[in-house]
Parts: sequence; structure tokens; C-alpha cells
Amino acid sequence: MLLLIAMLGGLLLMMGQHDRSEALFYYFRLEDQLPENHLLRLIDRPVSFDFVREKLRDSYSDTGRPSIDPELLLRILLIGYLYGVTSERKLVEELRMHLAWRWFTGLGFDQQIPHHSTFSKNRHGRFQESQLFQELFEQIVAQCIRVGLVEGEHLSVDGSFIEANAAKESRIPREQLAEAAQVNRTVRQYLAEVAEQNPVAEPVHEQDKVSTTDPDSTYATQGGTPARLGYYDNYLVDNASCVIVGVEATAARLSQETVAAEHMLTRFAQGHGGEPQSLAADATYGNGEFLHWLAEREITPYMRTRDSVHRKNSPFYGPERFTYQPEANRYRCPAGQPLNYGGRTWGHLGRVYIGTRKRCGACPQKPECTRGAFRYLAIHAHEAARQRARELCATPAFQQAQRQWKKVEALFAELKNQIGLRRLRLRRMNFVRSSFTWRRPCRT
Repeated sequence: MLLLIAMLGGLLLMMGQHDRSEALFYYFRLEDQLPENHLLRLIDRPVSFDFVREKLRDSYSDTGRPSIDPELLLRILLIGYLYGVTSERKLVEELRMHLAWRWFTGLGFDQQIPHHSTFSKNRHGRFQESQLFQELFEQIVAQCIRVGLVEGEHLSVDGSFIEANAAKESRIPREQLAEAAQVNRTVRQYLAEVAEQNPVAEPVHEQDKVSTTDPDSTYATQGGTPARLGYYDNYLVDNASCVIVGVEATAARLSQETVAAEHMLTRFAQGHGGEPQSLAADATYGNGEFLHWLAEREITPYMRTRDSVHRKNSPFYGPERFTYQPEANRYRCPAGQPLNYGGRTWGHLGRVYIGTRKRCGACPQKPECTRGAFRYLAIHAHEAARQRARELCATPAFQQAQRQWKKVEALFAELKNQIGLRRLRLRRMNFVRSSFTWRRPCRT
């Protein structure tokens, strides 16, 4: 018993106890408190924000009190997007206590933190008007290219639906917009932009109903889910490094994905100094117009064509079985009979070639060609580009490119699951565009 008491007493004597106390003065450097592999240090080391002041120089007056450094505001906003702090008020509160954040912004403990209202004023004012977020993105991509991180030879493109900050119940018939504008400031601004034909405004997508909360959002569905209001976030990705080299916000329409792809490829070619060798995508991008656009730039398309269900399931000869004769502008069928030009269709995007009852009726291959009295062959205006894409689908390079393309899906999963952008916080196309662009340089 005495031995047990002695052992317990020894343990009590060996146990330390921390008394909370606050010293009057502390001496340490923020630089020493931040690990070498910390995310903010990894961003601060290669990325220069010096261009911010020069970019915004014309937005400030030459007289009056000095303003808050715009680079400081940009760095604080960047922290908010990096760590998912969506409230400027909350961001300022956290900045007071976070050592790494103070180090990244360059704010000492004796320096005043900007008021939270300052961020909203600049984000909706100077930063938005000067397209500063797009400039920041392009600066980072350019640095990635200079140091060799981005090869730029083989790219992938895709888009993902992001829900808008508006409920489907907010939609009203388009003819009621003028009445709603009397009490709704957002609708009033929207109608003013449409009336002025502002070149920076997104084209109006004619829908029967428009949201009074976010008129630019599109009512759409994806993957069999219920229809919602939202936008498309489009990415252009370098396959070798998985670095996002292009971002575009569009209306939630499949037709807008190829438009966004053309814009992103054009900007990338201007910054990279040349076109990529290939582009991988899904069948959404495999329309004749986009495939022809890629062919003109000698970009190899690794994507399946958008063929109709009728053509995919048809038991008859496909257009690839017919031979074009350009000197006579006609096609020759597998049996050697000519099909003469019969005009245009599909809004001048297709050409029709027709056989005759006499030739087709006596043809021994008619059961494999058509069930009608004669063969009716509809050819897309850019069928050559479409056929080239079909031929590439049978190559090993196509399979490799499609595996690389799946990296884009992983980036969208990161955007929604880790960054938390399943639903937008901002409204209207201009601010949605900034939100998409702003979140991506942080993660590359």
C-alpha cells in the first residue's frame, strides 16, 4: 500500500501544469513562423503582383488622401477565395488572428486592416471595370509557360454546370420584365444594358421566363437532374501538367461550350505563341462547325462526332461509304451510281444528293442502302472534318487523349467538393465570370 502511494505521488510530482499568462512584449518574425511548404509561401514565391498598381493607376485620383494599396486588397481577397471565406466581414476578423495571412498580405501587428466594406467597393468597382481578375489569371498562366510547367501541345476542354444564386420560382414571363423593373433594381439594370446594347453584356438568351434575381442565368438541366438556374464554367487544361490555361463563363447552353472553347484557344494561342497540336473533348464539341474551325488551325480533334440517333442506329450505308466527285459536285454510291446535287438544308449547313428511281430501283445493293424508292443522302457542309474525327477515334492516340481529358472532370470535382462552388454567391454574368476566373489561378 505504501509502495502504491509512493508511485502515485511520484506521478503527480512528474506531471507538468501550464499556467496561462500573457507577456507584455513578444519578439518574433512572421517569416520564421511560416513553413517552407505552406500554400501561401508557394504562391508568393513565383507570382508577382506588381502589375496591379500599374493596371489600376488610371482609376485613382492624383489629389486627396492616399488610398489603400490595391495589391493589399487583392491579396486579401485571394486569401478569401483560397480558404473559402465568402464574407468580407469574416475575412477581416480572421485576418486579425492568422499569422500566415498577415505574412502573405505584409500587414504587421501594428498596421490597420482595411474595413470590410472596402473590398466590396473595389471588387464591384475598380477590379471589375479593369478586368483585373482576368489579368491576374493570364499573368499566372504566362509564368507557367515561361518556366516550362505548361507544354501547351496537347489540351483538353470541358464545361460544367454551376447553379446560380437564384431560385427557379423567381422566374417571370419575359413580357412582365418592364413591370418588374419598377420595383426591382436588378431587372432595371438588366433592361438598361439590353437597351444600350452594351458590348460587354452577355447576349440575351431568349427564354419564355427570366429570373428577376439573376436575369443572366439560364434555366437548364444536366444529367437527368431537375432543371435549375445556372451557368457553365468552361476549362481549357494542359494535359501534361493538369494546369488550367483557360476559363470562360457562359450561359448554360450546350451550343455555348464550343463558343467558349474557341475563345479560350484563341487567347491561349496569343499568349503561348502558337496553336496546340491536339484538343481532346467529349461528343458535345463534335459538331461540324467546331471540327472545321480546328481543322483550319491544324489542331487534331480527339473527340467523337455529334451524330443523330438515326444515323448511329441506321442499318443502311452511311455517308462514309459514298465517294465525292468535286468536279461534278456529286457523290458516287458503293454500286457505282451517281447521286446528283439537290440543294441545301439545315440552314445552309447541309447539302442534299439524290439518286433516281430508275437507278436505285434496279440496284442489287438497295436493301443495304435504303428502304425508299431512291437514296437521299444528306451531307454536312463540313463533312470532311467530321469524317476525319471519326477516323481518329480508331487510333491509339485517341484513347490516350480521352484518358487525359478525364483530368478536367477531376478539376471540376475539386471546384465543387473542395472549394465549395456548387452554387454561386454572386449574380449577373460579369460577376460570375470574375468568380470563375478568380478561383482558378489559386489552385493551379
